[in-house]
Amino acid sequence: MRAAKLLALVFYCGLCGCAVSLCGCIPVDIGEFLTPGGKPSDKKIVSNYEQTELKVSKAADVLTQVHMPEYELLSKSKSVIACQGKKRRKWEVWFNAVAFDENELTANRKYLFIVNERPKKLFTEPWEGVRFDCETVLEGDVLDEPYANENARRVAILKRVLEDFRKDMDEVGSDNKKLKICRMMVNQALETVLLKLDSSPALASKLSEPEGVSFSHTNLDRGRIQMTRVDDVVKIKMRLGSFTKKFIGERKYKCSECGYIYDPVAGDPEHGVKPGTSFKDLPDYWVCPGCGAGKSEKTWVKCGRK
Repeated sequence: MRAAKLLALVFYCGLCGCAVSLCGCIPVDIGEFLTPGGKPSDKKIVSNYEQTELKVSKAADVLTQVHMPEYELLSKSKSVIACQGKKRRKWEVWFNAVAFDENELTANRKYLFIVNERPKKLFTEPWEGVRFDCETVLEGDVLDEPYANENARRVAILKRVLEDFRKDMDEVGSDNKKLKICRMMVNQALETVLLKLDSSPALASKLSEPEGVSFSHTNLDRGRIQMTRVDDVVKIKMRLGSFTKKFIGERKYKCSECGYIYDPVAGDPEHGVKPGTSFKDLPDYWVCPGCGAGKSEKTWVKCGRK
């Protein structure tokens, strides 16, 4: 359907051998809109990020799991590893970065950044979008500090995440222009969120909700952020521009036999399932904690999104 609309809006120019947009007379290569951005796939980039396990993965593990030498540049410091690459025509840039605990030498923080700067030419909806994901192990001072209320604690945690992100990127981005730009974009977005929370503290209570908190972005029009915490591990999910349309992802599933609801955000840590595991990715051995129904049985029904 989308391809049909696209072809209806352009015609072929015999003089220059390109397609011309009827809405703006801008030379356009149809192939730019109908072909994928190239390798590696976004799924592979995200998979590399997810393979790093906080408090477990060592530097050698991360280099093996995350770095793709054929596609990425590698930047390293004493405690941070960052892999950065770009796709066809430089429209899509990404980085995977992992910071390590200096004493335990295990992964303590990890970041994923994907920016698509595909030019807006044919549709009213902007092509540009940013995806940012982060997981970090909180230090005791943030968790143990007394706060006026839980919303104040959430704001303090978000500020610490931003502080650590800046420090980690400064370690590996001093001689890498692309990483510097990525750092600037994430920093600007998180500062915007913090300003909004400072003016409306009650909004912090919505950070852990499925829809998160929406905010305006200077360059990409809109953004949305979610922050969840399980014990001392915090997970940040932020989308900007056109990527906000896919912010709400995997559905929750309800067991019609006993009423148990599987929530991908929470997972099922008591039975070996990490937070963030979608229902389709549950291990084959997993069964309903309430009645023992397997995930492939017909007792499960969709009941909402995470």
